[in-house]
Amino acid sequence: MAQDAIHYDSNARQLLCRGDWNLIHLTHLQSNLTAISLPTSGDITVNGEAIDKIDSAGAWLLIQLQDKLKQNGVRVKRIHFSEQADKLLSIINEKLADHTEPPVTKKPGFLAVLGCNTLVQLKGLQGYLAFIGQLTFELMRLIAHPSHWRWNSLASVLYRTGYQALPIIALLSFLIGVVLTYQMGLQLRNYGANIFIVDLLGLSVLREFGSLITAIMVSGRTGSAFTASIGMMKLNQEIDALNTLGVTPAELLLIPRIIGLFIALPLLTMWADIFGVVGGMIASDAMLGISWHDFLHRFSQAIPMRALLIGIGKAPVFALIIASVGCYQGMQVKNSAESVGQNTTRSVVLAIFFIIVADAIFSVIFSKMKL
Repeated sequence: MAQDAIHYDSNARQLLCRGDWNLIHLTHLQSNLTAISLPTSGDITVNGEAIDKIDSAGAWLLIQLQDKLKQNGVRVKRIHFSEQADKLLSIINEKLADHTEPPVTKKPGFLAVLGCNTLVQLKGLQGYLAFIGQLTFELMRLIAHPSHWRWNSLASVLYRTGYQALPIIALLSFLIGVVLTYQMGLQLRNYGANIFIVDLLGLSVLREFGSLITAIMVSGRTGSAFTASIGMMKLNQEIDALNTLGVTPAELLLIPRIIGLFIALPLLTMWADIFGVVGGMIASDAMLGISWHDFLHRFSQAIPMRALLIGIGKAPVFALIIASVGCYQGMQVKNSAESVGQNTTRSVVLAIFFIIVADAIFSVIFSKMKL
């Protein structure tokens, strides 16, 4: 390639391009352009008559030169380029225009972000309430047509959410009873009030910890399973297939899960109460010297029946929260496997949040009622 592949005639204000403008000679062409003193105003003509070959690299270099001159206020005109070169230059110019940087936008402030997040949460709450309304309508329809009940699905839900959860609930409740006895017993022993561990343990386990810990455990175990299973069915278009067959997803999938957990959670709560008290009783015997006989005798006298009923009475509400949130998030899964994981995590977090909120509301109500 000739050394004067790019020649600038200052009198004619013309830039003459010669030889091969391709990737092989790109470095040489760039060095030639750097050595030329181009004007900073007025007009300039780029003559491509002497160009033998040109590829996308050479066209890119010409477009970059043209844009640089235009930014400096120089008007550029191309002459004597072949038809093929003109087409290539136009394509490269369009591609570079498509990849221009977007305008810098101002970062929204704290109040704007808070407002947007609030609107998103309110929209989600509206969708959840609409989902609850649809389930209520479907439940009324099933009550009016008992032959449509899916008893096999209900029995399967009771087995998976109730029976299979017994070991983990028993172990967790037993350990909670041991921990509570240890923590409270250390303080009571300092004042010689060892026997009052029965009162504290019985009320805390039966009224609060039995139902609350069971609900949290079930939300992580069962609520996530509801979301994942329904989400995968939606991902595989099985939900659409049910609608095509004339079977509503609520009848076959959602209502059996909700009713099954509604039945299973109070039973699991009673199961947790038993093992929580047993764990505390064993710890009391080992640490405080309270025999099993003395523990049970004091327990029957100090703990009223309403403590057990209050704890079990919360369980159906917790069950409705866990099942409805899990099913709703499952139905919100989009067409990607990543969405299944995101909605499963969201269902567990929301279920635990609403459980704690509901438990706080129960505490306020029971306090006002002096129960």
